[in-house]
Amino acid sequence: MSKHARAGSRTRRPSRTPGDSAVPGTSRPTRRSRAGGARRAGRADRSGRGFRGSRPVAFAAALGLLGFGAAWAYVAHEPPANAAAGAAVADARPPAGQRAARAAERDPLQGLPEVSEQTRAKIPADSRQLILVTGKAKDSSESTAALYTRPAAGADWVKSAGWPARNGAKGWSTERKYGDLTSPEGVFALTDAGGLLAKPPGTKFPYDQDSAFVATGRGVNGESLRGSFDYVVAIDFNRRAGVSPLDPTKPEGEEKGGNIWLHVDHDGPSQGCVGIPKAAMQKVLETLDPAAKPVIVMGPQGF
Repeated sequence: MSKHARAGSRTRRPSRTPGDSAVPGTSRPTRRSRAGGARRAGRADRSGRGFRGSRPVAFAAALGLLGFGAAWAYVAHEPPANAAAGAAVADARPPAGQRAARAAERDPLQGLPEVSEQTRAKIPADSRQLILVTGKAKDSSESTAALYTRPAAGADWVKSAGWPARNGAKGWSTERKYGDLTSPEGVFALTDAGGLLAKPPGTKFPYDQDSAFVATGRGVNGESLRGSFDYVVAIDFNRRAGVSPLDPTKPEGEEKGGNIWLHVDHDGPSQGCVGIPKAAMQKVLETLDPAAKPVIVMGPQGF
């Protein structure tokens, strides 16, 4: 038998693939078919790898879009560069309550509605304590007294206490004469105090306790004057400041009279002084402070 015959008689073996068992009747693929299959498998593999490789790119692109959106939102909502400085300036301003108080229109009467503009102008600018005595009428001996304070010079006055009061039997006068039974009208300083009794606790005024603080005789209406001078604050009308209320000196002459005091009420009109309840006198002495430059403003309503 020729070599070619032997070669021709050689039978073909069945093909196998990894993992598969032999299948009868199938033939082994040719080199060309194997090469073609390899090329197709390579293309499929490359196409698969390309698809899988595009996923990170797409994911990165999505992240980029999200980042851009977040940055845009931040820029859109970010305050201006000078916002922090503006907030600091705003925080440095006075509290809202103080700003509102400053913006509010000031009381044109400065808290003293019973007093005329001319009289208010006579009140010293640096005074921070004031006793206001308002007469019922020009010729009346009935009046009221009130204690006012203010937190600073030039501020409006605030009433802190009030009491009934009595003044001269014939009312008020701007040109008072000795013995005319009127109280002087105007604005006067308060600088000295004294009395028959010891000064109340907390008294800051110079205080002269003396047994000479005893009223003699009887009042205009015949009432007893007992206890009237237990506590006294001298009104600086025709007197020297800085001495006892008992000092008799009258710098402007005897004809004007003097020794006009704020003292304890004796339930009747006075010869020119102003009387208030004993508890009120104690309150006045406990409150008045020479450093606050206290004054008394006295006269008929609207003076």
